[in-house]
This record gives sequence, C-alpha cells and structure tokens, in this order.
Amino acid sequence: MRIPKQTLSLCCSLSLLLLIHFPASSYQQCPPPPPPEECPPPPPPPPEECPPPPPPSLPPPPPPPPPPPSPPPPPRPLSRPHPPPSLSFPSLALRQAFFGLHALKSSITSDPNNFTANWQGTNVCKYRGILCYPAPYNSSIITVAGIDLNHANIAAPFPKEISHLADLAFFHINTNRFTGALPSTLADLCYLAELDLSNNLFSGKFPSVVLSLPSLKYLDIRFNSYSGVLPSGLFEMNLDVLFINNNKFNSPFPQNLGNSPIPFMVLANNNLPGCLPPNIGNMSGTLEQIVILNVGLTGCLPPEIGELNQATVFDVSFNSLEGTLPKEIQSMEDLEQLDVAYNKLRGDIPECICDLPHLLNFTYSSNYFTAEPPMCLRLKAQDDRFNCIPNRPNQRLPQDCIKFLARPLDCNAFGCSVIPPLPPLPPPAEGPSLSPPSTEDPSPDPPSDPSPPCLICIP
Repeated sequence: MRIPKQTLSLCCSLSLLLLIHFPASSYQQCPPPPPPEECPPPPPPPPEECPPPPPPSLPPPPPPPPPPPSPPPPPRPLSRPHPPPSLSFPSLALRQAFFGLHALKSSITSDPNNFTANWQGTNVCKYRGILCYPAPYNSSIITVAGIDLNHANIAAPFPKEISHLADLAFFHINTNRFTGALPSTLADLCYLAELDLSNNLFSGKFPSVVLSLPSLKYLDIRFNSYSGVLPSGLFEMNLDVLFINNNKFNSPFPQNLGNSPIPFMVLANNNLPGCLPPNIGNMSGTLEQIVILNVGLTGCLPPEIGELNQATVFDVSFNSLEGTLPKEIQSMEDLEQLDVAYNKLRGDIPECICDLPHLLNFTYSSNYFTAEPPMCLRLKAQDDRFNCIPNRPNQRLPQDCIKFLARPLDCNAFGCSVIPPLPPLPPPAEGPSLSPPSTEDPSPDPPSDPSPPCLICIP
C-alpha cells in the first residue's frame, strides 16, 4: 500500500514539535528491568520402578488321563436291516436283497466298467447282473434268485452281507478281483445251487464253508490261490460239478475219491501226490469226466478204472504213472477222450482200447510204449510221439529206451493196491532193434516170451 506524501509531511512536523517542547533530559529514565529470574531446573524424573519379578514358573500340570475306550457298538444284525421310511418294496425278500446288494456295492473298491452304475433305487430286479424269479417257497413272491457278475473286473472283498440274499440259487463272479475269505454267513444260503468263484484273487485254505451248503451242485473255485489240504468231506458232497484246478493245494491225493458221486471233476494243476485209489471203480454209473493232469500221481493205473463204464473223458496226463495200460479200459465203452501223455508208461498198447466204439482222441505221447496196433493210427486224433515204438517218427533215442526199460518195475512198491508184478517185456515184433549196434558176432536171440497177459483183451 502506498502512503501519500501529505501524510508523511504531517507526521514529520509532529515529531519535531515533540522534540522541541519535551527535551530528552526531562524524561525520567526507567531503570532497566531486572534480569529475569532463572527458573530452577526441573526436578529429575523419578527413576522408573522395575516391575516385580514374576513368580517362579511351575511345570504345567500333566494332561488328564484319556477316557477309557468305549466298547465297540454291537454288530448290527444282518437279518434286521432298517430302510429309510421313504423306501418301499413289493416284498420282504426284495427289501432284504436291496440291503445285501448295496452292501456289496459299497464294498467295491474298483469298478472300471461301471458294471454297478445302475444299482440305484428299489427296483433291484432291474439292476445289471441281477435276476429275479419266483421264490422257491412261494411262487407268488418275486425274489432275487441269481447274481451274475462274470467278467465285470470288479475289485472287492467278499461281502458278509451276502446272507441278506437268502433266496439265491446261483452266484457267479468269475473273472473279477474278489479277495478275502468266504464269510461264515454264506452257509445261510440254503437254496444256493451254483457257486462260481473262478479266476479271482482268493487265497488261504480251502473255503470249508461251502461244505455246509445243503443245495450246492456246482462248485467252481479254479484259477485262484487256495492252498493247503483238500478236506475229505469235499468228495462226500452230492455235487454235479467240481472244478478246483489251478490252485496251490498241497496234500496227498484223496483216497476217498471213490465215494464221490460227482459226474464232472477237474483236479488238475495242483500238488496232490499219491496213487490213484482202486476205489475209483465205485464211481461207476456216475462219473462222466475226470481230469487229474499234473497233480503228481505216482504208481500204476489200477485196473478198476475199467469199471467207469459211463466215463467219456479220462485224463491223467503230465504225471509220473508207471506200468502198462490196463486191459480193463476196454470196458469203458462210452470213452471219447483218453489222455495218458507225459508219464512213464511202458509196454504194448492193447488193441482193444483203440477199438472202443466212441474213442476219438487217444494221446499217449512222451511215454515208453514199445508197440501200438495199426488200429490206433486210424483214430481221428492220436499222438504217439516220443515213445519207443519202432518204425514210427519222432521217437525217443534207443539208448534212452533201453536204459528205462531195463529197470524192473513192481507196482506194489509204490504202496498202492496190490497189483501182480509186470512180466518181462518181449522184444519188439518188427523194426530195428533198440540195442545199439555191436561189432561182435550176434548171438542167437532167445525165444521171445509170449505177450503179457495184461495185454490180452477181455472177451
């Protein structure tokens, strides 16, 4: 802000007047003000008091002991399932089956083919692999009569809740991955006629619970890993079919085999050493097919096998049987397939065997037979390789035949049934000698013995 000149002039005039009328000496000079009193320094702050030391720490109290374990809940009775109130079933049998099937489904650990995908809802008769029929005790009641899970590739333990399916007539689960032991509740299936557990992963001892199934007719446990002893009661069961082959059973051959009424029996590929018991002849009239290959049989074939007059298949190949073929085989008039290959049998093959009316396949390769009748060569399927038969192709080396045939044989030495000792074998009727060539002058051959009596066919 700019001050005007007139104002500045007035101010200067007033100042001069004051100085003229009031000289400086006329003023009473004030004493200088006393110096200000210095404030005392503030008192020092009180020293900070240290907090009291904490009381000595005590060890933490031990944790309270855990409460005693509560007893396990009692098992839920299998015969009294409790469905949700919203579920309804046409019959009590289907209600029970529902819980048995869903117990099976819940135990499945792998179902790569989704075989049980439609096991939903209460209409169990529509489930895949489930077959319903009228109940055996009341034709007006529909019940689950069969389970067919063949080739489903399911992995699961065998469910103990199988007893809910009390009306089952057949249970087929071959070619899966079931494991574990068969539960004792399986014995509750009093109508079960067919049990097929083949080609699974079962192991352990023979599932003895099957011996308690009163209606069982078809038992198939082949291609598993069962081991141990075969129970003698197995051959007392009133079965139609028994397949136990390709397991790991290791026990003496069952000597009560002849007590069995089973028409179809396969025991192959187990370890059942011993003799074929003579009481096999007791199966006359019932036995139709028996396969005992590769089980470790020793001894001689008992002549009682000729009593199996209804047998169509008799296979004892891949064993260690010795002796000759019993002439009594000619009585097996229904025989279609006879296989004695890969044993240690010797002697001539009786012509009457190859003359059986229905014989189509006769395999006797890899033995030590020394002669065969021409009739055997006319069969549709026969195999005589690796024997000691002169003038036939693909036979054993002569020195091997001589060494084996020179060993005397007594069928009684095996501890089996009493069989007359074999007479000496005659030399081959024709063809080159089995003896190695000699550089010495041949001596006259002794007269040949007559044919052994066991090679004469029964009239």
